[in-house]
Amino acid sequence: MAVRTTTRRRQLGAMMRKLRARKGMTLEEAGSLVGVSKATVSRYETQAGPVKWLVVDALCREYGATEAEQKAVVDLAKDAKQQGWWSSFTDSIPETMNTLLTLEDEAVREDHFCCVYVPGLLQTREYSTALQKANEVQLASAEIERLVDIRMKRQEILDRPKPPRLWAILDESVIRRIVGSPALMKAQLERLLEANESPDITLQVLPFAKGAHSAALGSFVILGGTEPSLDVVYVDLHTGSLFMEEDEHLDRYRLAFDYLRAQALDMEASSSMIHRIRKEL
Repeated sequence: MAVRTTTRRRQLGAMMRKLRARKGMTLEEAGSLVGVSKATVSRYETQAGPVKWLVVDALCREYGATEAEQKAVVDLAKDAKQQGWWSSFTDSIPETMNTLLTLEDEAVREDHFCCVYVPGLLQTREYSTALQKANEVQLASAEIERLVDIRMKRQEILDRPKPPRLWAILDESVIRRIVGSPALMKAQLERLLEANESPDITLQVLPFAKGAHSAALGSFVILGGTEPSLDVVYVDLHTGSLFMEEDEHLDRYRLAFDYLRAQALDMEASSSMIHRIRKEL
């Protein structure tokens, strides 16, 4: 079985490119400052081969990285060969999921806007199973169970001593759409009510009454690093997934999330709406 480049290694390359570009250096200029070749700097940025964390550390200093950026990048360099809990699944899951799981495993916060379904981190097993069964491509029962197992395993990050800060904004359609059955949906809504009591989770509902809003971008997730410059936007499209780290994209999605947060109901009113809809089922 071929050894696949870890997503930590890919993330390290992306961060090194971003820091160098921000400083306005060429590959040759960066290499000469730390005593390595242009080819070596390029290799570090293109995930081609191993890295030395001492060189990464030196490059970060030359790039003027913040202390938090430098720590995050050096930690990635030290752990570039490390595989996450999902490594045993990597030969049978899409590469984009592999990337998402790594980013999520290392995120300090996650900002979700959902306009179709409950975010995966807050789904019950039954809800997640019903979604997989509704896929236009019919999956075998064993495959559905495997995918649901992965999703349930993902949720364990919320049980860590220091979990990521989760902020989820749900369009009203998410809590009104009956997935599976009314009884299954009642249990899912109860899960959301419980989640909104957690000190590390903020849940808001964006009601239909708000009319048009800045959600024309569709559902998205902002995966937050230890520094804003390390953030990544994840968009799950029907035809594939996108990961965006350019400042212009990050600024656009951050602004959209801020608008949505301001337009949505507060936590108490959101829980009241979820409770009311649950009673109607």
